[in-house]
Amino acid sequence: MVLWIILALLTAAVAAVLIAPFARGGKVAPADRTGEVEVYRDQLNELERDRAQGLIEPQEAEYARAEIGRRLLAAAGANADRQEGAAKAGKYALVTSMVTLVLPVVGLCLYLTLGSPGLPDQPLEARLANPGNNVALLVAKAERHLAQNPNDGAGWDLLAPIYFRSMRLGDAEMAYRNAIRLLGPSATRLAGLGETLVASNDGIVTEDARSAFEEAVRLEPDNPRSRFYVGLGLEQAGRAAEARSVFEAIAKDSPAGAPWLELVNQHIAKNGGTVAPDQSTAQAPGNPTQEDMAAAGTMSQDDRQAMIRGMVDSLAARLKEDPNNLEGWLRLVRSYTVLGDKEKAQEALKSGLKQFPSSGELVALANEMGLAVEGTTQ
Repeated sequence: MVLWIILALLTAAVAAVLIAPFARGGKVAPADRTGEVEVYRDQLNELERDRAQGLIEPQEAEYARAEIGRRLLAAAGANADRQEGAAKAGKYALVTSMVTLVLPVVGLCLYLTLGSPGLPDQPLEARLANPGNNVALLVAKAERHLAQNPNDGAGWDLLAPIYFRSMRLGDAEMAYRNAIRLLGPSATRLAGLGETLVASNDGIVTEDARSAFEEAVRLEPDNPRSRFYVGLGLEQAGRAAEARSVFEAIAKDSPAGAPWLELVNQHIAKNGGTVAPDQSTAQAPGNPTQEDMAAAGTMSQDDRQAMIRGMVDSLAARLKEDPNNLEGWLRLVRSYTVLGDKEKAQEALKSGLKQFPSSGELVALANEMGLAVEGTTQ
C-alpha cells in the first residue's frame, strides 16, 4: 500500500509540474498606477485654481484639462485591467489546484476503498495454477505441462484443436501428429490433421492431407466432412470421374435437407455429373424456386440480373442476422464472384472466415476464385 501512496504523490507532483506553465497568465500584469491617478487629479485641481486667478488663458486651460484628463483615464483603465486579471488568475489557480491535487487524491481514495492494496502481486506461477476461464493462460499451462511431459498424448489431443481454431497451424499440425503417435489414429484426429494441412496450403488438399482424410473415412465411413475432402482432393488432382463418384455417394447417403448438400451438388455438377431432382438445391434458402426460374426465362437481361442481385442481397441479409451458416457463406462468396463484384466477394469471404476461422471449404473456394485469404499464415 505504501508503494501506491508514493506513486500517487509522484503523480500529483508530475501533474503540478506539467500544469504550472499553463497556470501563469499569458501577459505580465500591468503595474499599479494608483499614485499616477492621484497626481493627475491634483494637476486638474491646480489647473482650476490657476484659471480662476487669471494665471492661464481659458483656451490654454481647456487644452491642458483635455490632456490631463486623457492621461487620467488611461491610468484608471490600467488599474481596472490589473484588478480583473488578478481575479481571473485567482480562479485559474483554484482550478489548477483541483486538477493537480484533487484528482489524484480521489483516485487514491477510490483505490483504497474498492481495491485490494494489501494483496501481493500474483506471480505467473500462481496464475497458471488457477487460470480460470482465461484461454491464453489455459494454453500456457498446457504448454508448460507438455514441455515437462512430452509423452502425454491426452495433452496434445486437447491442445491441437485449440491451436487450429487460433490459426496456429504449425503448432496444430505438431500437436495432431503427436496425439496420433501417442494415442493412435482416430477419425477425429486424422480429420483435424487433414484440415490443418489444407488450411496451411491455402485450401489445397495435398497428398498427405488426402491420406489422412482417407484413413479417417476408413475409421468412420459415414463422416461426410472427411469424405468431402477426399473428393475435393481428387477434383484438385484432375481426377474428375473419381471425384464425382465420391460426391455422388455423399449426396446419396445424406438425409434430405442436409446443410452440406448444396455444396456437394455444386461439385457434382462441376465434375460433369447431374444432380437428381430429389437432391436439387433449388429450394435451399436463398436459391431461386422453380417459378423464379420460369419467370427468369421471359425476362430481359437487365431484369434477370436485377432478380439475381436481389436474391444475393437477400441471402446476405439473412447471413447478417444468422451468420452460423457455412453453406450460406460459400454460396454468397461464389454468387458475388459470378456477378463480378470481387470487392463484395472479398468482404463475404472475410465475414465467413470470421465466423468459421478454420473452414477448409472457404479457403478452398477462395483459392478457386482467386480471392485473398487473411489469417491462414502460420
